[in-house]
Formats: sequence, C-alpha cells, structure tokens
Amino acid sequence: MATVQVALWVVVVLVALAILFDFMNGFHDAANSIATVVSTGVLRPGQAVVFAAFFNLIAIFIFHLSVAATVGKGIAQPGVVDVHVVFGALVGAISWNLVTWYYGIPSSSSHALIGGIVGAVIAKTGTSGLVASGIWKTVAFIFVSPVLGFLLGSLMMVLVAWGFRRATPSRVDRWFRRLQLVSAGAYSLGHGGNDAQKTIGIIWMLLIATGYASSSDATPPNWVIVSCYAAIALGTMFGGWRIVKTMGQKITKLKPVGGFCAETGGALTLFLATALGIPVSTTHTITGAIVGVGSAQRASAVRWGVAGNIVWAWIFTIPASAFVAAIAYWVSWQIF
Repeated sequence: MATVQVALWVVVVLVALAILFDFMNGFHDAANSIATVVSTGVLRPGQAVVFAAFFNLIAIFIFHLSVAATVGKGIAQPGVVDVHVVFGALVGAISWNLVTWYYGIPSSSSHALIGGIVGAVIAKTGTSGLVASGIWKTVAFIFVSPVLGFLLGSLMMVLVAWGFRRATPSRVDRWFRRLQLVSAGAYSLGHGGNDAQKTIGIIWMLLIATGYASSSDATPPNWVIVSCYAAIALGTMFGGWRIVKTMGQKITKLKPVGGFCAETGGALTLFLATALGIPVSTTHTITGAIVGVGSAQRASAVRWGVAGNIVWAWIFTIPASAFVAAIAYWVSWQIF
C-alpha cells in the first residue's frame, strides 16, 4: 500500500510540474500573442493580456486534440516512457524557458519540451526509443512555420497595400485599429490551441506510462484538458513582458495595418499546424510573419541582426533542453 501511495504522489508531483510548465509557456509566450497589438497602440498592455488569455481559454472548444496525440504518443515509444523520462523532459524544458525568459530571448517553449523528451529518452534507451516520424515532422516545422508565417504575412501586406492604395493613411489606420482586434484574437486562439495541447500530451504520456490511462484511449481525461487550457490562459495573463519589446519593436516598427497582417499570417499558420497535429512554435511563427510584413515594405525595415540572434536561439533550443533533460533523467534515476 505504501509503495502505491508513493507512486501516486510521484505522478501528482509530475502532473503539477507539467502544469507549471504550461503556465510558464503562457507566461513566456504571452509576448507573441500581445506584442503586435500593444506595440501598435491598439490595446493597452493590461487589456491585451486579458484579451489574449480569453482566446487562449476558449480554444478548448475549437480544436481537436491532434497535437496532444502527437506529443503523447508520437515522439517516444510508449513502452519507453516512465516517470524518470517525464521528469527529465520537464526539467530540461523548464530550465531552457527560464534562461531565455531571463535574457528576453523569444525562444520556443514547444521545442524545449520536444527537446526535453528526446534528451530523456536517449539517456534511457538511445535513439531506438524515439518515434522517427514524429520527430522529423516536428523538426521540419521549425523551418516551415516561420517561412509560412513570413510568406503569409508578406502576402497579406501586399494585398492590403493594393486594396487600400487609394485610401488615406488616417483612414487605413482607423480601419485596421479595429481589424487588428480580430487578427489578435485569431492569433491568440491559435496560440492556445497549439501550445496547451503540448502539455496535455506530456501528462497523457505520463498517465499511460503509470497505468492511469490506456494507450488505446482516444483522449486523455477531461481534467487534464481543462487544467492545461486554464494554466496557459493564466500564464498569458501574467505575461512575459521582457520579450514584448523584442517582438513588437526591435525586429521592425509596426503600425496597425502591419500588426493585422502579421497576426493574420501567424494565425493561419497555427490553424494549419494544429489541424495537422504538428506541435509548432508560436514564437517562430509570429517572428516569421513580422519579418515578412517588414520586408514587404522594404528590406531595410527589418533589423536583420536582431532576427539573426533569435534564429540562433531557435537552433540551440532542442539540443540545449535535450542535454539538460538527459542530465535530469540520470539524476532522477540515481536518486529514486
């Protein structure tokens, strides 16, 4: 009986750690949801975080759990996962999130989690414990999502510039101050729909590994779904203010029309990825869209040095979080 109680408490602690990661994900990535709408002056910061958190939360009613299934069953072989692997994965992801948040670097919480899973699994069994198709699909979208965001953001900017070519700047500004509320809501919806499901996936993975859920279940328990969506919404409300300035103004100067185009391009990319069950980085997506909007105006409008530093952070995310996760797995195994 004592052994069963200890095992249950281990699961409870790891679930709490996963929900903390989800909260941090919302906290860390809040800037992605609100940077453009704050930087263009359409909403004040306090209004923007509540606005974004609301759409993060209602995403629970919009999207199927395709991304959760990929993370829960499509990254690591079910028989390989145990509490040590989950612990290592979460420690690796949370550590990288803290480092990048502290330095104001808009990195990917999503890929930190994937890197954490990969590192912990490799530490246990080597690469044989990984599901290659899920890994490659995720890695491919490290490049596809910002490129798609770039293309859609720049295309939206070109179409809007052509469609409003005879309108006065003041009229364009007035229209797009209203329209940016729609695009910001859509982007926050996509952010909640994709990111919350990653934490749902790792908790699902843990419950399957410990026998509290079956790998044949179509969905995880409802309390997991509700807890993860609520956690990311609360994280967004508390916000990652260190990153807002980088995303909203350091890459390129945005006006409401540019904010609308960037958010629309980013939202469309997130909707597509979520429908396909691919865990993507909201950071990568919105950064690509912002760069696309800036370059559609003129190439010199983009501060390519800042964008380049962000790309380096993307490249290091999976290896860095995987390395920390492997160490955490080893420590967990030695202690417990």
